[in-house]
Amino acid sequence: MKPTTVLLADDEETLRGNLAQVLEEEEGFRVISCGDGAEALRNLKAHGVDAIITDLRMPGVTGMDLIDEAVKLAPDAVIIVITAFGEVETAVEAMKKGVRDYICKPLILDEVVFKLKRLLAQDGLARENRILREQIQRTHDAAVIVGNSAAINSMKETIARVCQTMSNVLISGESGTGKEVIARAIHYSGLTHDKPFVPVNCGGLADTLIESELFGHRKGSFTGAQSSREGYFEAADGGTLFLDEIGNLPYQSQAVLLRVIEQRAVTRVGESRARRVQIRVIAATNRDLRAAVEKGEFREDLFYRLNVVHVDVAPLRERREDIEPLTAHFLKKYNEELNTSCPGFTPRAVEAMMTYGWRGNIRELDNVVERALIFADGRRIDIADLPPPLGPDGDAGPSAGSLRAATREFERQHIARVLCRHGGNKVEAAQVLGIGLSSLYRKLDELDMHALATSETTAH
Repeated sequence: MKPTTVLLADDEETLRGNLAQVLEEEEGFRVISCGDGAEALRNLKAHGVDAIITDLRMPGVTGMDLIDEAVKLAPDAVIIVITAFGEVETAVEAMKKGVRDYICKPLILDEVVFKLKRLLAQDGLARENRILREQIQRTHDAAVIVGNSAAINSMKETIARVCQTMSNVLISGESGTGKEVIARAIHYSGLTHDKPFVPVNCGGLADTLIESELFGHRKGSFTGAQSSREGYFEAADGGTLFLDEIGNLPYQSQAVLLRVIEQRAVTRVGESRARRVQIRVIAATNRDLRAAVEKGEFREDLFYRLNVVHVDVAPLRERREDIEPLTAHFLKKYNEELNTSCPGFTPRAVEAMMTYGWRGNIRELDNVVERALIFADGRRIDIADLPPPLGPDGDAGPSAGSLRAATREFERQHIARVLCRHGGNKVEAAQVLGIGLSSLYRKLDELDMHALATSETTAH
């Protein structure tokens, strides 16, 4: 770790030498010792400093002159002034300029060290709090659910209910649909917003170390355990443990996981003492866990313990009305990150994105927007800026025609799929689409779909 650098300016050689010795040898600071204000000013311009201790009365460049330059050149540095007892008013004037404290002569070296360390600690804590607030804000931004489709609105309602509880949640959906974003939204929207969120990729855990990673271990409990450590369950105490790819957890480990979730207590590997934990478990999977249960690949009791609240995330191709707001969200994100000012997409590019299959779901859309922004050079993104699957030679769909025609074709396909899924039941389809029954009938008329809907639903 880089040592704290202190600029020390005083024309009294003995005082300066004694203070520098204490700061360097006893406290481990790096001290730049200067015998006058001019030398101190040169060093201030040449070196980064964390703190400045200066006498106010020095020949030539005075302590006040040095302070005036320091607040401009090193605005984050802690400044302490040394003054004679009769010059306290001058020291107070210096504090109005940004000085943090003053000390009267004759100096008590321990007092100087105490005040310096206290002020540095206060500044360090303030920086940590600022960084933490920024991290929390970025985390909250990453947990925003973007979209206005019926599926997304229903999901938001579920999140609003479950976030006020510590109930377990199972999130299912294809890869790239944003399951971790949903888990973070649940965590940061309610009871656990100021508690730990600990994500764990179950598919990335080595079979031999799963219990050690999840529950912790005692020093010497196995080869390589050179120190005791807590596991992910203890790290998430009070908050949320997010178990991603839960379907990849080996069957033999599922029984241990079930016991810990039921008992809300963990026993580290190599110990016998159980440690209480109060957490919410959110599990996510792209597998059909019910089918895995039937095949004997996933424990039925664990499935029900995890599946208290179920969130099924629809793939992006089934909620195309969310493509536009998601694209705008990613465009804003990467404009900020890449320091660009791209105004948006051309109609041809929008048409290609609206008709594309999005097998990689939201993750693929995120990547496409970032890549397109790099190649657009600040202008509006056109179809030629999109990667091959969406570009003019790709398979994104029709490359000519109006945006209205593309939107009309999307509505036609989407309504047909929903009707098919519900066996042609228009009441159920209207509920899923988030529109009234009369609105659905008007759409069927507008899109000339009555005959098509009947034939497609019966064909499936």
